[in-house]
Amino acid sequence: MKPASPYLSAAVVALLGAAMFAVTTAAAQAPAAPQQPTGTPPAPGQFHFPAPKNLQVLPKDLTADQVHDTMEKWAGDLGVHCDKCHTADPNNIGPNGRPRLNFADDSKKEKKVARLMYKMVDDINTNYVSMVENSGAPVTCGTCHRGKFSPEPFVAPPEERRGPGPGGPPPPPAGMTPPPSH
Repeated sequence: MKPASPYLSAAVVALLGAAMFAVTTAAAQAPAAPQQPTGTPPAPGQFHFPAPKNLQVLPKDLTADQVHDTMEKWAGDLGVHCDKCHTADPNNIGPNGRPRLNFADDSKKEKKVARLMYKMVDDINTNYVSMVENSGAPVTCGTCHRGKFSPEPFVAPPEERRGPGPGGPPPPPAGMTPPPSH
């Protein structure tokens, strides 16, 4: 067999390179295909969130991913799972054999309370926190709940309940010198 010409080999390499560039460019410019064909389970590590329905307090233009991220934040702030507010749909069974949640259903009291609390937090941030210069971070569900469904009442330590009396701050403990007064 006769060896191929070096010019022919270079031409083949150039054509292959051009073809690979064209395929790569076309793939990068092509519209994104849906993440998962309808009716097939998502690949491990991927999940397609349903389009939001029945949004009553959240902005209606949020994407499914934005609603999911918001719900995950709220669930973490309250130390709960999605089923705390959302009902199971026995007519919609997931690949794990368990019913999927019906996110649009409003029958759970906790979902109604969550909407009310969202309005309260939004009101506090909009009408109060935002009015205080350099107020810092906004109020969130976690500000009060701190990872617990029922927030624990705050009880100040006894020495902090009194605050400074009418005569100024309390005297320092024995053996300490008071701070200089200005």
